This record gives sequence, C-alpha cells and structure tokens, in this order.
Amino acid sequence: MRPRFVMLLLPLLVACSEPAPDAGISESAALQDRAMTPALDEGTEVVTEADESAALTVWLDEQFAEQLDFSPQWKTRLGDKSDYGQLDDPSEAADEQELAWRRDSVAEMQTTFSYDLLSEDAKTSWDTWVYALERAELAVPYRRHGYIFGRGGPHASLPNFMINFHRVDEASDMTAYISRLSQIDDVLAQYQQRAVRAIEDGIRQPRFNYDYAIAEIDRVTSGEPFTDEGISPLWNDVENKITVLFENGEIDQATATQMMDEARALFVDELQPAYAELLAWLQEDRGNASEQAMGVWALPNGEDYYNARLSLMTTLDLTADEIHNIGLAEVERLRAEMEVIKDTVGFDGSLAEFFVFIREDDQFYFPNTDAGREAYLQLARDFLEGMDEVLPQYFGILPKAGLEVRRVESFREQDGAAQHYMSGTPDGSRPGVFYAHLSDMRAMPRYQLENISYHEGSPGHHMQISIQQELTDIPRFRTQYGYTAFSEGWGLYSEALGKDMGFYEDPYSDFGRLAGEIWRAIRLVVDTGIHSKQWTEEQAVQYFLANSPQPESAVRSEIQRYIHNPGQATAYKIGMLKIQELRATAMQELGDDFDYRGFHDTVLGGGAVPLPILEARVMRWVDSVKQDAEA
Repeated sequence: MRPRFVMLLLPLLVACSEPAPDAGISESAALQDRAMTPALDEGTEVVTEADESAALTVWLDEQFAEQLDFSPQWKTRLGDKSDYGQLDDPSEAADEQELAWRRDSVAEMQTTFSYDLLSEDAKTSWDTWVYALERAELAVPYRRHGYIFGRGGPHASLPNFMINFHRVDEASDMTAYISRLSQIDDVLAQYQQRAVRAIEDGIRQPRFNYDYAIAEIDRVTSGEPFTDEGISPLWNDVENKITVLFENGEIDQATATQMMDEARALFVDELQPAYAELLAWLQEDRGNASEQAMGVWALPNGEDYYNARLSLMTTLDLTADEIHNIGLAEVERLRAEMEVIKDTVGFDGSLAEFFVFIREDDQFYFPNTDAGREAYLQLARDFLEGMDEVLPQYFGILPKAGLEVRRVESFREQDGAAQHYMSGTPDGSRPGVFYAHLSDMRAMPRYQLENISYHEGSPGHHMQISIQQELTDIPRFRTQYGYTAFSEGWGLYSEALGKDMGFYEDPYSDFGRLAGEIWRAIRLVVDTGIHSKQWTEEQAVQYFLANSPQPESAVRSEIQRYIHNPGQATAYKIGMLKIQELRATAMQELGDDFDYRGFHDTVLGGGAVPLPILEARVMRWVDSVKQDAEA
C-alpha cells in the first residue's frame, strides 16, 4: 500500500521459506561474535570466501525478515499469514522508522563483514542491499511529491488487496480479514492527511486524478451494504469467503452469521463514513486543481524531483535531455521498420494513413461484448501456450508457477488502461495473473495482443518474476526486490525476443510488436517532454498519435499515467536497450560459444537487480565462458 523503499513489481515481487526464528537468533549471535574477534593468532582458522559469503546470506535473510515486519501486507502477498490482521502504517513517521532501520542495517553489514572476502555473487547481494538504501535516501526530500489519490490509489487498492490477496482458509483468517476491514477508515484518513500536507507544500495532483478517484470510489461503494442496488465488490468477497468456510465445515452457522454481522457493521459504521468523507474532500478540493495538467517542473523543486525520479526508475545516470534524444532516435528507427511492414501488406498510403487504418478498421478489434472479451482472453492464452513449447530452446531455468489470463475486476477497470501482471505466491498457492482492461474493446486491438502476451506472460513478467521468486541459492530479499528498469526492460526485451524465436508470423502482429516498441520509445520523448521541457498534455497526445497506431482513448489514458507517475515510463525502453546491449556484447565476445540459454539464465538467475549490477553480472558470465572454452 504505502510506497516501499524498494519497489515491488508489480505490487508485485515475491519467495523461499523463512528461517526458523530460533536458528536465526543463534546464527545472528554467532555472526556478532565473529565480527568482534580480535586479530587472528597463529593457528587460528582463517575465514574463507565460502564462509563469509554464507554468513552474509544468513544475515541478510534475517534482515529481510525484519524488513517484512514493517509491512504486514507485503507478508500477505508472499503467502505469509503472520500479522494477518494488520494493514500497513502509511504515516510519514512509519517511513522515518523504516529508513532509520535501513541505515542501521547497512552500517551493521559494513562493520560485520569484509567485502573483499565475499564471492562475486555475494558482492552482488551486498551491492544491492546498499543500493536500496541509496534509493531510499534519494527519495526522502520528495516524500510528498507523489500523487496519492489517482487511478488505483488506496481507495481502490485496499479493496483489491482484500479481495485478491487476503486468503481465507480457516476461521482465524476471516477474523483477521474483519480486523483489517476495521482499519481501512484509519488508513484512508492517514493517506488523506498526507495529501493535505502535500497541498500545504504546494503540491496538488492534477484534476483528472480527482476524477479517477471519485469514479473508483463510486464503484467501490455501489451496492449492498452501501446502497440498495446490487452488491459492492468488497461485500461480495466477504459473503463468498464466509460461505466457503461454512460449506467446508470450518465454521458453523452461528459463527458464519456472527462474522457476517460484524463485517456488515463495519461496512455501515466505519467504511461508508470513511469513503463518504474522502469523497467529499476530493469533490471539494477538485476545484482547486488546475484544469490543465502540467508536468512536475511546475512543482516546488520540480526539476530536482524529476531528475531523482529518472535516476530511481532507470537506475542509470542519464539526463532528461539524453533520454529525450534516445527516444527521438528510436522513434525514427522504428518508423522505418513500420514502413516496411506497411508495404509488405500492400497498403497504398502514407504511414500516418496506415495508422488511421489500423486504429479504425473493424478487423483489428473483437466485438464490445462478453463474447468478444472472452475471445480476447482466449487468444492471449493461445499465444502463451505456443510460446511455452519453444521456451526450453532459449531458457535453461523455467518457472514452476502457473499463469492465468483474466479481465480486471469491474471496480478498478478503466477504459484504455494498460494490461498488467500480478505475481503469484512463491509456494504456488496463488498463480500469477495477466490482467486486461476490457471495458472498451476498441482500446484493445487484437494485432497488439501477441506482443503484450509475451510481455505480461512468458517470457516476460510472469517468467522473470516467477523465476526470481523460486530462486533458492541467493538471499531471500533478492527474490523479492524489484527495479522497474530491470523488470519492465525485460518485459519489452521479451517482446522483441519473440521475433528471434520465430513468432509474429502474421505481419499485422509483427506490426503490433513494432507498435509496442515505438510506444515505449515515444514514452522517452513525451515523459521528458512533459516533465522537463514543459510540454502540455495535448502536445504530448498529438506527438503520440502522430507516431503510433494506438487508439486515441488508450493514448490519452497513457499520457495521464505519465503525468501522474513521472519518470516511470522511461524505464521500459532504457532497460530493454541495456539488456540488448549486453547481449550484443556477449555475442561479439563469445562468438560461437554464445548460448541464449546461458545468457538468459544469467540475466534472470540472480533476481532483479539495478542495471549496472546486471552488467557486471553478465560480464562475469562472459569471462567464465571464455575461461571454460580455453580450458
């Protein structure tokens, strides 16, 4: 819920079993004893690389267990039911407490362990742990700059969390569910307080964010027990979970009735007033927001904030101008490739006219009906099934977790919003899900479904995140941490990899692949244009439409997403380019000894890492392959 110091993917990243508490205490004490040992006397056993590396892994696992205590909801996403009746504390004080813990943790690591004694992979763990603190420190001055109540804010993400992540297998789980329901009003009030403090600092979200939040609150609170017509999604979840407990014999009828009554009382006495208060505040403050949305350059310390966001999102030291120019060059290159496909399909007209044809011709869209929506979902499943057959030729490590393709729940569905992936649990009890917004089928062209399926499913997000979660030979935090440039860079890399693997046989699907890639190249131009070069929202929309066949409704939704979340959109293409650059270097260095499986297993086999750390990891793999070839 509240922003983490290390980004979850996707609300998203998750892994192995936790060490037993007793073992963790004794091992930690042993580490402290070793750190305090005086200079070695003659005959004293020397600490080896393997010992030091193993000890660091044990210590980091203990530290990550401590970090999880700051977020009961993160635990729940991992399938851990400890603190199951608690929601996260979204206050600034809680942020400060966690940051202080992070500082102490890094300081302890640096005094307890010797970096020079560590293995190369253990150094990756050390570097990533330190990097996470650096990210957290970089974000501190801009803690109030982020917009809270936009699309998918806490007003919608809290019900989504309860519905999709809080599992109820026994009576105590439902008791914990009800406990969490009782805290939603306080959590929403904390977020509202943070939004008010931001406004006092001169930071107010754009007006369209108010509209998104107001519409989502209306969907969350429509139906029983809030209103007489229909049933609200959250109450429907309560009823379903209690009913399943009763049918499975976990509770009797009296207990089921008592739970229903307790939950209903919370809905009526606490949730409804809390949402009504938040809604009234949003409606009142909406009039104070500028009708014309502007980039963060207009905020206090906006330029510095945007530079920090670019650094956090790309994990590289690139300026806004550098990213803007990379985007312009990539758009030009991809337009040339699109011209080739336009000519291949025999279209007689300009590329701009071809974009209009692609946007408007009915053959590229499923009907705006339930049958059309199911056909869209089934086609995505078919693409992923075909991909699964070829994956072993390009990957040695394959995921164990299952994958489902679903429509986004109605209360959080938005016309034209981007498809997304939600990770499953490390133990496989909850599968990964590829979600699609299907309320407006004219915003979901079928020619782009193949590349999107590879991006969100396999070999993209589902494969990368599932493999990361299933790793057992690295510290647990590396199976959970996420970096947008790595994860989204990999997702976009996967779209292009599909071409190397022999897919996109339909030229229109291949055009969809290019449309997906130019979409991410356009992001480099418009994100920096909006937030650094003071482009207007409409200026960004028109640049997007001039260089992409994306439907206009999807384009306008995308541009507002970039305004809401500065810098995030630049991570995709920058990450992809870095992974492609590393592969090209490895191919050149290794020649006939290059192997796709070895390269991909190297990229995915160490968990999500910042791009500079990934580069070091790949180059170590290149050196090892060379050494093996020379042996």
